[in-house]
Amino acid sequence: MTSITLSELTDQIQHIIRSSFDAPQWIRAEISELRENPGGHCYLELVEKDDASDALLAKTKATIWASTYRMLKPYFESSTGQSLRAGLNVLVSVTVEFHGVYGFSLNIRDIDPTFTIGEMAARRLKIIRQLEEDGIVDMNKELPFPELPQRLAIISSSTAAGYGDFCDQLKNDSSHFAFYPKLFSAVMQGDQAEASIISALEKIYEHIELFDVVVIIRGGGATTDLACFDSYELALNCAQFPLPIVSGIGHQRDISILDIVANSSVKTPTAAAELLISVMQDAENRMSNVVSDILHLVKSKVDVETRFIDQAQMRIKQTLRSCVLQKGHLLDRQRNRLQSSIRMQLLKQNNKLSLLEKNIETHSPQFLLKHGYTITTLNGKRITSSKQIKQGDQIRTYVGDGDFESQII
Repeated sequence: MTSITLSELTDQIQHIIRSSFDAPQWIRAEISELRENPGGHCYLELVEKDDASDALLAKTKATIWASTYRMLKPYFESSTGQSLRAGLNVLVSVTVEFHGVYGFSLNIRDIDPTFTIGEMAARRLKIIRQLEEDGIVDMNKELPFPELPQRLAIISSSTAAGYGDFCDQLKNDSSHFAFYPKLFSAVMQGDQAEASIISALEKIYEHIELFDVVVIIRGGGATTDLACFDSYELALNCAQFPLPIVSGIGHQRDISILDIVANSSVKTPTAAAELLISVMQDAENRMSNVVSDILHLVKSKVDVETRFIDQAQMRIKQTLRSCVLQKGHLLDRQRNRLQSSIRMQLLKQNNKLSLLEKNIETHSPQFLLKHGYTITTLNGKRITSSKQIKQGDQIRTYVGDGDFESQII
């Protein structure tokens, strides 16, 4: 019996691979893992999944050496507006490598950003269409914006410059309206941002009666940090949230899916503050007009001294403004409670119906046959025990795509 050493075998494999793949190959794959080391090299894991079942079809290690990574990373990010990260589908040029110790791997030499742009656009369009099919894309937009949006639930990073700009704009505005901001701190970029923002929304919901609007802000930063705001789960939570949401996530060029489902969308945190101030100014102007009409009526019917009228004007304005503010808060709270209660009841009933339909479906004979189970009958009656049959019996077996007869021997 002839034999060879392990190194001889790996040398042969290496020779075959080099001769079979003597030129770079363009491949499509998804980045499942990405890690940069201090030396500037980038180590990845590339995978391919089945479109229908999401089952893993292929997986391999890949490397972008530092000399190449320094050029590819900024080129990709400036072209796509996205950071090179796990979860992206990419088209890359690779050389196939095999080492006797380190095994099989790919060396990435080039990347085509136009492929990823197309993939991202298709994914974004798919999310928007799913929201439309779910019938929720305009739910938050349909909520009436409060006339006096003073109690603010703010989702932002506590250290973000945008959060500071937002608070400064509210505080230093010449109108001097009273706002009551409450920060719900969240991660606003990266892989953890989506879950962190949803968690903040859940905390706000626990005390929803204390707030008029939710403000989601994120100031500055690169366009590559905005991927989390194109998430289906985040859009789903925002669209169905029972308070109006104002988004001001600090971007000048693109509209995120969060902007599409939010009640109001502006470009920056400062613009979000200006929006709230303008709503308060509109309310004040309406109240001033009401006061002016009342005062005009009073002046026309009562002949009093100018000094007394001036004093009366001041007292009436103060009293009416206080009364309107109080009534406005009361009406907003009652309306929000009623709308929230109705929406929650509808959601609960829909969930119950969905669970019931799913339960009925999964217990049907068709479902069992479709998933590999069979049903066998004797004289039209289902067989549940071997004691029901004897030698010579003719039985019929039903499977997913038909049936057949058998004889017990």
